[in-house]
Amino acid sequence: MNEWNAKSWRHKPIKQHPTYKNQQLLESVESQLKSYPPLVFAGEARALKAQLAKACAGEAFLLQGGDCAESFSQFNAINIRDLFKVIIQMGAILTFGASCPIIKVGRIAGQFAKPRSNDTESDGTLELPSYRGDMINAMAFTPEAREHDPNRMLQAYHQSAATLNLLRAFAQGGFADLNQVHQWNLSFVKDNAFGQKYEELASRITQALDFMKACGIDSNNLPTLRETDFYTSHEALVLHYEEQLCRQDSLTNEWYDCSAHMLWIGERTRGLNEAHIEFLRGVKNPVGVKIGPNATKEEIMGICDILNPHNERGRLNLIVRMGSDKIKQNFPKLLESINTEGREILWSCDPMHGNTIKASNGYKTRLFDRVLDEVKSFFEIHKACGSYAGGVHLEMTGANVTECIGGSQAITEEGLACNYNTQCDPRLNATQAIEMAFLIADMIKNR
Repeated sequence: MNEWNAKSWRHKPIKQHPTYKNQQLLESVESQLKSYPPLVFAGEARALKAQLAKACAGEAFLLQGGDCAESFSQFNAINIRDLFKVIIQMGAILTFGASCPIIKVGRIAGQFAKPRSNDTESDGTLELPSYRGDMINAMAFTPEAREHDPNRMLQAYHQSAATLNLLRAFAQGGFADLNQVHQWNLSFVKDNAFGQKYEELASRITQALDFMKACGIDSNNLPTLRETDFYTSHEALVLHYEEQLCRQDSLTNEWYDCSAHMLWIGERTRGLNEAHIEFLRGVKNPVGVKIGPNATKEEIMGICDILNPHNERGRLNLIVRMGSDKIKQNFPKLLESINTEGREILWSCDPMHGNTIKASNGYKTRLFDRVLDEVKSFFEIHKACGSYAGGVHLEMTGANVTECIGGSQAITEEGLACNYNTQCDPRLNATQAIEMAFLIADMIKNR
């Protein structure tokens, strides 16, 4: 392969990328971004990679979740807190229920851009460029709002920096103290059947902590009881942004994309000779690649060769997103063929994207039962093939939205209109996410 540098992606074909009319403004924004401090540090990315290596071996499990697309307009401390809180709740359920370490990674502090099926959309009289996330353009259906604006990258950076600052405070400042487990419940969970089940689990954890405290072990002298490791991730879609946040580590001289701890490439942009693969092959962060129902063994082997040429455990996360029907048809044969090659792959399941439908009232939605069914199939197929189901990748929120049908709340098509608030794709709400955690805990235990 040709020698890599942070700009080498510019010589490759690229898809799903913004096109900026004002090149002078773009260069000015890039120059500003390049002068800004990194958002994360190389040592943090290495620590995540070491934890993901354990998930590859079945000794840990990756919980990755967050918004489909972050918003400039809905940015506030409450939304950040509630997403962090529900991920910590899920982590506690999975850790205690499955007796397994849980690696917690948020789709946050950088998830501002989305690939789209069509370049344009129409309201019947006017055709405009599609909304591609707040880093690129705005949702308002006007020519001015839909123009790709480089300045939005600066706003995305500053919002990411503020988000990371708060997340670090939550993770290390006592908010995640296991002794406060009873306080983690969001108010709308408490009257729910799964909320009550969580209270039972919390009581068992409290009993265990009380026993440890009687033995002289508590959060005052054991930081792991009051702190948690929490990492960030997003799709590395806008390479003008990602390039400027590449930094050479002073300890190893290796390059890291310091916009997040983990980056991933989507199903639409994973061409082996295209820009997104080219960019991520040169940074040492853990990287993910979405794998759809039509993926071939040859494509996956090519991804492994390019992104993980030294076959390092914890480097490459293949995120399967096929849909509840197609995963049963397509994944077993594909997995069997890959398992014989001896590649170090962390397999995780994105049960959201392959199960998107349009309700009769026009809302884009997902059925909770189909999401759950895909996760079940993912675990069953791995068990049958003698490999590990290593993680789950969910679009979810800590808010009480009504965007996905079903679950213990029994949200209906008609109920979607109550609080449908997504920037792009439908998300599990906190109750549905906690319910999913209980069900996944049993699957991990039975791996």
